[in-house]
Amino acid sequence: MSIEFRKLRHDMRPSLMVGPPRDSAAEIRADLDYSELRRTRNSHQGLAQHQHLRELAVAGCNQAVMEEIGELTQLEKLELRWPMRGTESLEPLKNLKDLTYLKIDSPGAKVTDFTPILDLPKLEVLMITNAKHLFDIEWMKPMKNRLRILGLEGAIDTDQRIASLEPLREFAIEAFLCISMTLKSRDITPLETCPNLKFIDGAVIAPWAQYHALEQARPIIVCGWFDPKNWMPSWRGGPPKELLG
Repeated sequence: MSIEFRKLRHDMRPSLMVGPPRDSAAEIRADLDYSELRRTRNSHQGLAQHQHLRELAVAGCNQAVMEEIGELTQLEKLELRWPMRGTESLEPLKNLKDLTYLKIDSPGAKVTDFTPILDLPKLEVLMITNAKHLFDIEWMKPMKNRLRILGLEGAIDTDQRIASLEPLREFAIEAFLCISMTLKSRDITPLETCPNLKFIDGAVIAPWAQYHALEQARPIIVCGWFDPKNWMPSWRGGPPKELLG
């Protein structure tokens, strides 16, 4: 892994460091504008009172927690961490007009509509992991000129299935993250049209020929799969054997 790749991975995979986790909303400190809540039962009650929060991570989010999060209208960064059992709708997120960063991990089978995210006008970083109803990303088109980083990724034992990257054509993203993704179309050519794209990190989601063509068309992009030596000889559609070394 090159120094350039490591640096970009560090820069383009942001995460919130908001610990140590609090077990109840009552434990959240009023003198800090960031916190992490680890919900058990009703320990989230009172979260909406913490209007001082600008950065928040929540593990164990259900719909009741989501409703309280929707009242924290000053939030700028939010991580909804696994598990999210009991979450039925992302609708309360529409109130978070200052949100620039959103990470959603394993939203669960009841979350079928992601369009409330479109109502976040300042959103720059969107990462969604292990979403059962995210096969079609056509709904993302209105964010074409907003997002800087986009991640559509799976879990350790579950791939994130995506139909096509065609909706991302000409997106302004600088980074595309796709660990544990399965792409039905096996076509990454839409990424050639993203004028600011400089980093791709994740699974092999297309044949070697497409990665090679992308590198030729956009040599500024850094992607580990541009190097044939990173491929396994047995992978279908991989590099010619003479390139594997």
